[in-house]
Amino acid sequence: MTGSAFPARLEWFEQVGSTNDVVAGWLEADQPEVCVAVADEQIAGRGRSGRSWLAPAGAALLCSLGFRPTWLEPERPWRLAAIVSLAMADAAEDVAGLADGAIRLKWPNDLVVATDADGHPVADPAALGVPTDLAIRKLAGVLGETDGLGTDAARAVVGIGVNAGWPRRDFPPDLEATMTSLSDASGGRPIDRRELLDGFLVRLEGPLEALRAGRFDDQAWSQRQLTNGRPVRLERPDGTSETVQAIGVDSASGALVVADDRTETGRRDVFVGEIRHLRIGGMV
Repeated sequence: MTGSAFPARLEWFEQVGSTNDVVAGWLEADQPEVCVAVADEQIAGRGRSGRSWLAPAGAALLCSLGFRPTWLEPERPWRLAAIVSLAMADAAEDVAGLADGAIRLKWPNDLVVATDADGHPVADPAALGVPTDLAIRKLAGVLGETDGLGTDAARAVVGIGVNAGWPRRDFPPDLEATMTSLSDASGGRPIDRRELLDGFLVRLEGPLEALRAGRFDDQAWSQRQLTNGRPVRLERPDGTSETVQAIGVDSASGALVVADDRTETGRRDVFVGEIRHLRIGGMV
């Protein structure tokens, strides 16, 4: 990307079906990376495992980024989603005036905020060990879609939807207890979505350049994880579930590492396709 425009293409739409679909179409039509589609509203937005992602017009920053990762190992496309998540967490904290670390990653694909009994964000990781005093609320979701990995035609789309200026009074009743927005987390601060987008892209360019050169900040990715050292419930696609102790994340595979005394090492790796949902201490 050195010497070329970043991003190569950026368009902001009033309404689309899905920003992921828009970017996928651009890539199919030979648009160079990195291309970015942003929308005020999606009418067919989707999340992981076939879930929908809907927000009132203008209430969220809805954007998708298109890559041509011929330069990335085919088993590591998750690193694109990782650097997108980290860049957005940093930008969102800045725009909302939140403390460093207030926005955390919940493996595999959510950005969350932990709040105390008064609704104030808690940034100290040690404080997160008191689940009875905390609520963990979803702020954003990330969806990655790939095609042709390991070939000269490799394509990847990473979509992210961030609840921005969405007031708590307008949250869907069935999600009010588990969701938040930047405005809500900051005590009602106005959120400029264009400022958020600009800050995100500024923070993304460097890590993407590093990733193209084979470097990934696994320490930053690991330190942002909310699951480290916590009991989690893994819900499988077949409806079964188990509660395990999360140890950390694996920087080579992107897996969640959990304790398992049935293995020789006392631990095992859990991959995204193995579970439908992950809950932390029964709270999320």
